[in-house]
Amino acid sequence: MGDDLSIDQDPGLPMETIRGIPVSSGIVIGRVFRLGEAEQRVPHRRIESGEVDREIERMETAFEEAIADLEALRDRTRVQLGAEPAKIFEFHVGLLRDPSLRKPIRTRIETDLVVAEWAVADEFRAVADRFAAMGNEVFAQKTADIIDLDRRVLDRLMGENTSRLATLEEPVIIVAHELTPSQTAGMDRTKVLGFATDLGGRTSHVSIVAKAVDIPAVVGCQRISRIAENGDLVIVDGDGGTVILDPTDEILADYRARQTRVTSYRAELRRSAGLEAITVDGSSISLLGNIEFPDEIPSVLDNGGAGVGLYRTEFLYLTSGHEPSEDDHYQAYRTAISHLGGRPLTIRTQDLGADKYTQTQAEEPERNPFLGCRSIRYSLLHLPEFKTQLRAILRAAAAGPVKVMFPLVSTVMEIRQAKMLLADVAEELDEEGVERGRDVSIGMMVEVPSAALMARAFSSEVDFFSIGTNDLIQYTLAVDRGNERVANLYTGASPAVIQLVKNVVRAARRREIEVSLCGELAGEPIYTMLLLGLGLRTLSMVPTQIPLIKTVIRAVTIDHCERIARKVGTFDSERQVLNYLRDELRKIDPGSPGGWTAD
Repeated sequence: MGDDLSIDQDPGLPMETIRGIPVSSGIVIGRVFRLGEAEQRVPHRRIESGEVDREIERMETAFEEAIADLEALRDRTRVQLGAEPAKIFEFHVGLLRDPSLRKPIRTRIETDLVVAEWAVADEFRAVADRFAAMGNEVFAQKTADIIDLDRRVLDRLMGENTSRLATLEEPVIIVAHELTPSQTAGMDRTKVLGFATDLGGRTSHVSIVAKAVDIPAVVGCQRISRIAENGDLVIVDGDGGTVILDPTDEILADYRARQTRVTSYRAELRRSAGLEAITVDGSSISLLGNIEFPDEIPSVLDNGGAGVGLYRTEFLYLTSGHEPSEDDHYQAYRTAISHLGGRPLTIRTQDLGADKYTQTQAEEPERNPFLGCRSIRYSLLHLPEFKTQLRAILRAAAAGPVKVMFPLVSTVMEIRQAKMLLADVAEELDEEGVERGRDVSIGMMVEVPSAALMARAFSSEVDFFSIGTNDLIQYTLAVDRGNERVANLYTGASPAVIQLVKNVVRAARRREIEVSLCGELAGEPIYTMLLLGLGLRTLSMVPTQIPLIKTVIRAVTIDHCERIARKVGTFDSERQVLNYLRDELRKIDPGSPGGWTAD
């Protein structure tokens, strides 16, 4: 799989092959340009009380200058790359304008009597920590955005405005521990062929920007920045998630041939985004997008998505560091509804608990919060906070179609309590004369084995299921996907996981309720035919994967997919499943580059 990270070296060859996560398609060959982490040395210098006003003024000026830089970058990006990547920098501008970010910095300068540089760095570090410790891979990847803003403001305070990327004189491949969105967006496409980083994930903003500027990229390579040296010959395969250092002549020739095939295939794939997601025998499949921010919705629509199947709402807490108000929630949801223009929006309620934001507020932090008071359990123990979100969801639902979805439900009592609370909130709004949505579907995430095994009982309690395979795999196989020692055991091809998915779909069909799948498996083409064969007709994924999955759907019949599912049901190992699915995918699309069929 793409998450199976390893470093292989054939002792007979002078090269190393590093496996990472492919996030931007294409194959490039060039020389390494190592980019350091570029962390500023921030002085921890004390000031006199009479200098406080001057330091606050310096801080405010630095923020405004950084905002001006970002607005200029946003405008250039919109013209050169389109609205989607420009929205990222709009979010950055909004964060820098947020009073809740500047106020603690001013307070630190006034009370601790420190220079503006130190107060700025300390507050941005705290915000980045909240993202990194969220307990959710998607939000942990947002730390690069915070680091980017931190460096921008500090650059203005410390007079460091130059970038090594701006001094490139010949085409190179960037190798770095990590990159920021603005570094990626600012890359000269004639000088930067591609990049590979130690950190990163499929849904990080750096990955989104890499796709937008069409720079092949592989992230999550763990220690590529410590292995590669300036000037090394390197191949970056953004389709297969492979980085090869010092390749042999034979490997070079092979990848140059692949380059030609990939270029042709990608051009054809881009033309399919606007086509219907319909099988050869006429079955319509609904392809939706997963988002964390409302401004990601244009990307869903541009890639041919029919709506949003998973809107993660935790960002409201992470970007401010405090509990959002009902109006904060409402404005975010209304923005999402407006972007969708009548298309469906599925809002997942807050998935908090296994994160630093909540753990630092607890009198006694949990020893193992991922198996503790998180998600729906956390919400049901923090009713005022939960009701605030539910009120905002119901109010926003008056403006367009909305579904509400409860995360990590493991018992029938939990879903009944959540439904009862939603009904209470609706009654309160009616008594207050507040307009609300009247036709809000209620659903649940199926993310733990207990819920999958008891799907038949749950099916009488909800209007729809959404199978979250990321956690379902983790809890079924007892594998922490973030632990590199056992990462090879984390796989959606496990017969146990497939059996649980099958059980959920069967239960939903019997009760005639909707069922979708919104984990990473939805966006991996090797699983598409299996998922259709198991009976799924709605898949929600990272927006940029929609055209690829649509291409597979348009090449198959449901009958073929059902035969595949029956055959997979006879296997007892994930390796058998993967080999078979890979072979079947190649049969329907023998002209594909091949990299994305590997698992």
